[in-house]
Amino acid sequence: MTDEIHDRTTTTTRPEPSADRRTTPLDHLGGPMGLVYSTVPVIVFVTANAFLPLLMTIAISMVVALALTGFRLLRGERFTSAIGSLLGVAAAAGVVAWTGSAKDFFVIGIWVALAGFIVASGSVLARRPLTGLVWNLLHGRTHDWRADRSVLRAHDVATLAAAAVCGGRFAVQQWLYLVDSTGWLAFSKVAMGTPLTVLGALVVIWAFRRSTQRLVAPA
Repeated sequence: MTDEIHDRTTTTTRPEPSADRRTTPLDHLGGPMGLVYSTVPVIVFVTANAFLPLLMTIAISMVVALALTGFRLLRGERFTSAIGSLLGVAAAAGVVAWTGSAKDFFVIGIWVALAGFIVASGSVLARRPLTGLVWNLLHGRTHDWRADRSVLRAHDVATLAAAAVCGGRFAVQQWLYLVDSTGWLAFSKVAMGTPLTVLGALVVIWAFRRSTQRLVAPA
């Protein structure tokens, strides 16, 4: 009888893992290694382009992207993370095949960065920071998170951090695109890719946890 009561107590008091612990923004990108994997086709493309015809360079980068996708799926990574990287390379390669210019391998990423900057900055100006909207969506849209000044301020900071990452990438890479520097475009994509994404994700995770501590944990 005592053992049954103990088992019931243990079962009912065991805390449920929060949404923030189950998944983070960085997890959706495949974690730090997922970001590293996404840079490999870029390096392969630029290296191959220095020695081989453009069509062969495109083919090699696609083969590498396919191989990495298969490897990531075999390791048990999220399907969306693995396939998303492959689709990005395929889209970039398609643009290059259409325009015939190697530097256009980076054009989609450049304009995506600009779009990210505009959306993130606009959401802060509208007093609805993007990371707060995402956090509330993940928690069933049941929390009046904007009414808590501390939570709203945390998401302002996190969203502005995301805007700064996107804005910095656009400014640097657009300039390199205009001066036709494909090699430096690849370098900037790698240098401003994984490191800045990880830093930005850490700020977003901090805002998510602060929101959970103030709005979910007390309940």
